[in-house]
Amino acid sequence: MLELTGAVESDTIKLSGCSPEFGSGALHCRPQAILSFAHKNSMKRCFTFVIRLLVLTLAIGLASHSAFAAKKRHRKRVKSANHSVGRSNATAATKVTYTRTRARRRVWVQTWDEPTYKDSTIGDDIAGEDPQVRKAAIAALGPMNGAVVVVDPANGRILTMVNQQLALGGGFQPCSTIKVSVALAALREGLVERTGPLRLGFYSKRSMDLTDALAYSNNYYFANLGIKLGYQRVSYYAHLFGYGQKAGLNVEGEHPGYFPPAPPKNGGMGMLTSFGEEISQTPLELAGLMTAIANGGTLYWLQYPRTAEEISTFQPQVKRHLDIANLINEIKPGMKGAVQFGTARRAQQDETIMGKTGTCSEGRTHLGWFGSFNESSGRKLVVVVLLTGGRPSIGPMASGVAGDVYRKLAADNYLKTASAPNPSSLISTQICCSR
Repeated sequence: MLELTGAVESDTIKLSGCSPEFGSGALHCRPQAILSFAHKNSMKRCFTFVIRLLVLTLAIGLASHSAFAAKKRHRKRVKSANHSVGRSNATAATKVTYTRTRARRRVWVQTWDEPTYKDSTIGDDIAGEDPQVRKAAIAALGPMNGAVVVVDPANGRILTMVNQQLALGGGFQPCSTIKVSVALAALREGLVERTGPLRLGFYSKRSMDLTDALAYSNNYYFANLGIKLGYQRVSYYAHLFGYGQKAGLNVEGEHPGYFPPAPPKNGGMGMLTSFGEEISQTPLELAGLMTAIANGGTLYWLQYPRTAEEISTFQPQVKRHLDIANLINEIKPGMKGAVQFGTARRAQQDETIMGKTGTCSEGRTHLGWFGSFNESSGRKLVVVVLLTGGRPSIGPMASGVAGDVYRKLAADNYLKTASAPNPSSLISTQICCSR
């Protein structure tokens, strides 16, 4: 037996396996009892140590946080005091610097190559232009950076050209305005009917007809048409309608647009026929196509008479007759719908306007197109608008500019006077559409 001696108190721990020895005050315990007591006592000391360590760690953390917060509040007070002192002693120049700092944080930063706003009339030669039409076009364009071309579809005469440098240049991507020529090509080839629904995608259950596709400028619809047509047919009809060629006859300074010799690497035929990828379209090219649609299929050479003599002896010149008379009525509802409920609603007015918008970016230049013509018992006009610059340069904005041209001319009773009659003796330089 092992012996554990010591004073016995009233709350002495009871050890199983131990018995007191009377007279000596000693406890006689078995070895297992001794080990059980030692183990429990060790666990108690360990638990107490852990609790004390956690309390100490928490206290140190709270103290550090309080010190950091106090230091931060001190820095803030010092900074506020310095700012107050600076403001109290500031001169007028200091106030200007403070204002510029706030403006730099809030003002939108120009990220486009072309400015959104500028005087678009700088450098224009207005000799021979119709002053009433030019006045309306300038007022409608306002401060926007862009070009406005107005043509008489009865004879191909350019009545005004605001921002001649832009209008006569090499052109820009046509964006969704290319869809007009694609629609005509698909109708001619019998791939689509105006009221026939076309599935928008292989995995899509949604379908759309030609009228809504033109009105809402649906990209999936025209991408599918492009794939069905193929490059050769799209290229044939595009050149037939004037793409990649000069639209004007002896118009000084005019550059032709461009049509790619193969499907674009970026997106293939789908991008070509929905966004006009790799195509360069000039405002005069679009005006020429809109003129042919407005007058029933005659693609005139656009002429720009500059002197009184040229105006008095003006004779329309036909570039080619397009065999699209029966197709025009198939696309008109969609072009009319664009103005009434689609992407060109800003052009809507009492006068019936038909047109097609286009919005995209070419490099770091945002583009907004709108090609249009009016349906009137009096004078018909073709109005083409191209906006370049930043975010406001979009197709719907361009349609608003064209709409204002029509509104201003209607208010001046300009549209009530009929256009010059189209001479029946005109001989075209090319009859189409045979291949």
